[in-house]
Amino acid sequence: MAVFEWQGKTLRGITKTGVLRADSESTLRAALRKDGIILVKATARKGAAKDKFNPKKKIETKTIVVFTRQLATMITSGLPLVQSLDILSNQMEDKNFKGIVKEMKEKIETGSRFADALRDYPQCFDALYVNLVVAGEEGGLLDTVLSRLAVYMEKTAKLKAKVKSAMIYPISIIVVAIGVVMVLLIFVIPVFETMFKDMGASLPAPTQIVVNMSRFVKSSIHYMIGALVVIVFMFKRYYKTEKGKRKIDSLVLKAPIFGILTIKASVARVTRTLATLLSSGVAILESLLIVAKVAGNKVVEESLLVARSRISEGRSMSEPLQESGVFPPMVVQMIEVGESTGALDNMLNKIADFYEEDVDTLVTNLTAMMEPMIMMFLGVILGGLIIAMYLPIFKLGSAVG
Repeated sequence: MAVFEWQGKTLRGITKTGVLRADSESTLRAALRKDGIILVKATARKGAAKDKFNPKKKIETKTIVVFTRQLATMITSGLPLVQSLDILSNQMEDKNFKGIVKEMKEKIETGSRFADALRDYPQCFDALYVNLVVAGEEGGLLDTVLSRLAVYMEKTAKLKAKVKSAMIYPISIIVVAIGVVMVLLIFVIPVFETMFKDMGASLPAPTQIVVNMSRFVKSSIHYMIGALVVIVFMFKRYYKTEKGKRKIDSLVLKAPIFGILTIKASVARVTRTLATLLSSGVAILESLLIVAKVAGNKVVEESLLVARSRISEGRSMSEPLQESGVFPPMVVQMIEVGESTGALDNMLNKIADFYEEDVDTLVTNLTAMMEPMIMMFLGVILGGLIIAMYLPIFKLGSAVG
C-alpha cells in the first residue's frame, strides 16, 4: 500500500490537497470521489517504501498504555486529534506501532472517525477499547474516556502480572528440578554404575532402584519426549474446542488454592472492565457482551452472557450472577446495592479495588508458603539421589575398616 500526495477539486471548484494511503491511484480516486472530491493530481511518495511495517504484529500492552495516556493528555491540553497523533507517531520507537498510528492519522484526515480507524487494527485495540472511544466521541468526552482507559489498562496489566508471578514461580522451580534429575539419571549415575561394577560389590536396595531408574530413563528418553509433545499438542487441541475450554476452565476454578486465586482475579477483571464501560456511557447490554469476551474463563463468560440475557428480559443483574455460583455472595450483594441506588459503576470500582488488593495479598502469602515446600521437595529428591549413590561407597568403607 503506497502513500499518495493528492490534489483535487470539490464540486464547487474549491482546490483541496492531502495525503492518503491507497493500493493504487484508481483506489485513491474512488476513495476521494466518495468524499465529493475529483482527483486532479496524485504523486506516490518515494520514501514510502522505507516506512515498511507489519500491521498484524502484536503490540505490547505497555506501548498501547503509554500511547493512550499521552493522547489523553494532549487532547485535554487542547491539541487537535490529528496533530496529537502526528506528534506521537514521530516520537515512537516501535516501527510497527508507529506505522499504525500514521495510518490512523491519514484515515482521520480523510474523514474517518477515530473509533473506525482503531477498529481496523484489532490486534492492538480490542472491542473494549473501540467501544469506549465510540462512547467518548459521541459524548464529547474523548479525553476523559482515554484517561479512564489508560488507568484501566494499567491496573489490568498489574493484576495479570501478579497472577502470572504466582503461577510461574512454582512451575519454573519444578521444571528446573526435573531437568537436574534428568541430567543426573542420564549422565552422572551411569558413571557411578560403571564404578560399582568394577568394585564387584552388591548394591544396596536404594542404589539399585536409582540405577534401574537411570537405565529406564536413558533407554526411553526419546519416547518420553515424544509422549510429552503429543500430550501438549492434544491438550492444546482439546482446549480450543468449546467443550474442552469449558471443562478445563471449570477444573481450574475448582482447583485448591489456585482456583481461589483465579476466581478473585476474574472478579477483579470483570468488575473493573464493566465499571469502566458503564462510567463511559456504554449501554449495559453491550458492556456485558464486551466484558464476557475479556473474562478469561469460559465458565465466567457463560455466567455473564446468561446475566445479559436475563437483563434484556427485565430482570436485575445480581440474580443470574447469584444463580451461577461463580461469583462470591459479597460481590452479588454489592452489585444488588449498586443497582438499587443507581451507582452501579462506583460499586463495581469498589469491588475491583477490594479484589485486586486481595489478589496481591494472596499472591504474597502463596509465595511465602510455597518457598519452604519447594525447598523441601528439592531436598528430598536431590538429596535422596545423592545418598543412594554414596551408600555403596560408605558400605565399602565400613567393610575395609
